Amino acid sequence: MKYRLVQQWQEKAVAVTQACRLLGVSRAGYYQHRRRQACTQDVATSVHLKAAFTASGRSYGSRRLHAALVHKGIQIGRFRVRRLMRENGLHPVWRRKFVNTTDSKHTYAVAENLLDRQFDVAQSNQAWVSDVTYIRTRQGWLYLAAVMDLFSRKIVGWAMAPTMPTELVAAALRMALQQRCPPPGLLLHSDRGSQYASDAYQALLREHGILCSMSRRGNCWDNAVMERFFLNLKMERVWQRDYANHAEAKLDITQYIVGFYNCTRLHSTLGYTAPVQYELHAETNNLT
Repeated sequence: MKYRLVQQWQEKAVAVTQACRLLGVSRAGYYQHRRRQACTQDVATSVHLKAAFTASGRSYGSRRLHAALVHKGIQIGRFRVRRLMRENGLHPVWRRKFVNTTDSKHTYAVAENLLDRQFDVAQSNQAWVSDVTYIRTRQGWLYLAAVMDLFSRKIVGWAMAPTMPTELVAAALRMALQQRCPPPGLLLHSDRGSQYASDAYQALLREHGILCSMSRRGNCWDNAVMERFFLNLKMERVWQRDYANHAEAKLDITQYIVGFYNCTRLHSTLGYTAPVQYELHAETNNLT
């Protein structure tokens, strides 16, 4: 009890030596009490830290773990989070692989770069981005086409197949259209691959009044937001798995998108908020 009083007085700018003398306790005993108290707090905080790290699929670094704990009402600094991560052996592990998924050597017409790296938009269904990536399985490559709403960074459409025909990117777009029902004038950006430049895909865009935008040749930064999503997907899920077949990969990736990325994952661009929560907050503000 006396040690607690010393700590309270110290917070009120009373010198430790003076407080210990008035209460009849030693400085050494007080500091031992503080160390025991800090150790107890670290144990309790580590429990929450491990839970948040596990819930993220063992993918969060110190910044997102710090934000996750603060959202739970735990007052903690990021450097303490880093220390506790180090002491508890919590660190994301991933491996980088590469397969080229863009075939820009075709005779189709390509669109101008209307998006021009303007990745921050004012409202949903104003600008989308799309791209294709690969997933390694023991059955062979599985290709994923995805569509993202730039406003909330939410994945609004996706499709997977063992090959990359035009139908793959069209299926992802049709899913997005069914979920969002955007008004005419939506801008949709992609690379200049043959799937996106094909007659069938361009006809689908015209049917729904969508403006087409394409990256410049060999410039991945023109679609950097979607590239970042694919990297997050692989770091946080795919490279931690060994998929036996396409069906297993499809199920796990769908779970990542629906159950984690869209609904739970904290996005630094959105002020460490999940896409679904970000859209709900925006809708609430618009109603008020």
